[in-house]
Amino acid sequence: MFELKKVVSSLLMPLPAMLIIGFIGLMLIMFTRKQKTGCFVVLFSFIGIFLISFQPTASRLLMPIERQYSGFLPVDKSIDYVMVLGSGHVVDDSIPPTSELSRTALMRLAEGIRILRIYPGSKLILSGYAGGSEVSNARMMAKVALALGVSKSDIILLETAKDTWEEARQAAAFVKRKEVVLVTSASHMQRALNEFHSAGLTPYPAPTNYLAQNEVHQAWNKYTPKAVYLEQTERYWHETLGRIWQSLRNWASDYEETSVEASQSNL
Repeated sequence: MFELKKVVSSLLMPLPAMLIIGFIGLMLIMFTRKQKTGCFVVLFSFIGIFLISFQPTASRLLMPIERQYSGFLPVDKSIDYVMVLGSGHVVDDSIPPTSELSRTALMRLAEGIRILRIYPGSKLILSGYAGGSEVSNARMMAKVALALGVSKSDIILLETAKDTWEEARQAAAFVKRKEVVLVTSASHMQRALNEFHSAGLTPYPAPTNYLAQNEVHQAWNKYTPKAVYLEQTERYWHETLGRIWQSLRNWASDYEETSVEASQSNL
């Protein structure tokens, strides 16, 4: 189910979806008599690719999601754990450890270490599975954390969690009623909090990796399609699909529980 979810969501991302639409238009032009329809479909694909790579479109979509929570500020309570959610990595001994982490993972880890140093005595929880490689994402982040001066005794690894739902459940079993700060990308924070709340935890949000900005003044940056803006649209759509999936999963779970209770009451 996890692999199927990833494959389907990848195909539904804006760029693959627009390319598939354009390919369908080419097929209509080449192999049917519906050339005008095919041309319209291809034009729609080109316009779509332009819009999803256009700063006024991309930033306007992503910014409301990212700005739901501000950056973490110190709280009066004592923090026991700082949990950094996993992201991508590669295993390549020929490059520095910091380059083996994805940009997202590196930014999350840097923010986690910053918060860890505000609260001496707290522990750093790193999560994330191997994703097909021989080293888990949690262990790869730990490698970088050690290189940046974090003590090995202050690091806790959760190496089998594949997604945020599993990360939240594993964290709940470990953290229990202690205070925890949750570090993840700003665009992912609301969905992550939903999972942690459903697992019985109330972490302090520490968003990072903000992508969308309004302060883009140079015309050649603002009005020229760029890959950085395509990434923003993809992040928006990824989180939108994630929230839809989260809602459907929760609805199915509630429906199943209601059905079980109804069947038991009829016995």
